[in-house]
This record gives sequence, structure tokens and C-alpha cells, in this order.
Amino acid sequence: MNKASDDVLDLLFRKARTYGAWLTKPVPDELLRELYEVLRWGPTSANSCPARFVFLRSAAAKKRLRPALSAGNVEKTMAALVTVIVAYDLKFYEKLPKLFPPNPGMGDHFAKNPQLVEQTAKRNSSLQGAYLMLAARALGLDCGPMSGFDNAKVDEEFFAAGKCEDCEQEFFPAGHVKSNFLCNLGYGDPAKLYPRNPRLDFGEACSLM
Repeated sequence: MNKASDDVLDLLFRKARTYGAWLTKPVPDELLRELYEVLRWGPTSANSCPARFVFLRSAAAKKRLRPALSAGNVEKTMAALVTVIVAYDLKFYEKLPKLFPPNPGMGDHFAKNPQLVEQTAKRNSSLQGAYLMLAARALGLDCGPMSGFDNAKVDEEFFAAGKCEDCEQEFFPAGHVKSNFLCNLGYGDPAKLYPRNPRLDFGEACSLM
């Protein structure tokens, strides 16, 4: 595999920023579908793919989210063209016969260990949320990830049994999906960016053994 160019590294990491102000340029549904088609290839433990993504695009959907947001996240989230609830399915193991054919009985191992289910789902959905952001940047979108919200309120509003209106996805109605974090998507307004904060140097964060 060839090394990524400096332009690609800048796009994904070095010059990428977290946005809190947004332009009104539309984000078409086709782009969101393409986004998932890219991010889904990122690795997860036993190919478990526990993340579930809810793309909030309408004013009505955003209104349902608003009461769960911390005060500092309301304005930026209402202004974003898309807000993604990055969540995880606690019954992800039911998909393992399809996703992990080398060991079709792997699901039984998880079904008997609720603590392992929670750990695996949360850890790997966090990975998939990171894949979401990288894929979004690769497709020309900007991101604004955040954790300032009430998970319990989001779970009750969007994932409680019978609460998902006009949803066809099979993972919504049963109430076994939990929110992890939120990520605003769209085209950020660079004029409203703050100066970039520093990061730790190699010697502060890494060890060679």
C-alpha cells in the first residue's frame, strides 16, 4: 500500500479542525449513504460492527434532541445541517453469524457475558465513530464531535421501545441501543474558528520499549 500524500494527511488530521459554526450548504442524503459505505470497512473486534448511526437532518428531529443538549452545545447543533447520534447496539452479537462466518457460534459467547457485551459495544462503537469522522473529512465534510449531552434523555427519546417514528431500521424498536456521543456534520465556517490548541509531543504521550 502506498503512503498517503501530505495533502491527504492534512485533510484528515493536520489541518482538520473541529467546527462549531456552520454554513448553510446542503448535505444530501446520498452523501450520508456514501459516508457509511466508506466507514463500515473500518476494523472492529470479531467484525462485530456494534455502532448504530442516527442522522438527524430535519428540524423536527433536531427539536427532539434539543432538550438533551448541554447549554453550550445547543446553538452549534441546531445550526449544523446534520447531527449524528453515534450509538451502540447491545444485541450486536445477533449479527455475528453474518459478520463473522469463521466462527458462527461467537454470538453465544457474548450472549452469556453481559459485561463483555457492554465493553465490546462501547469500545468498538467509539472506534466506528472515529471512522465516521475520518470518512466524513475524506469526503469533504467537516465535523464537530461532542459529548455534552444527557445520554439517558437521548436514549429515551430515540431508542426506547416504540418511540422511533417513521423508522424502518430493525435496530430501533427494541430499546437495546444506547447513545455514545454526538457529531455534527456539514460544511464548517472557517471564519469562526478559534486558534488551534496544541497537542502533546511524542515524548509526552508515547514510549518505545
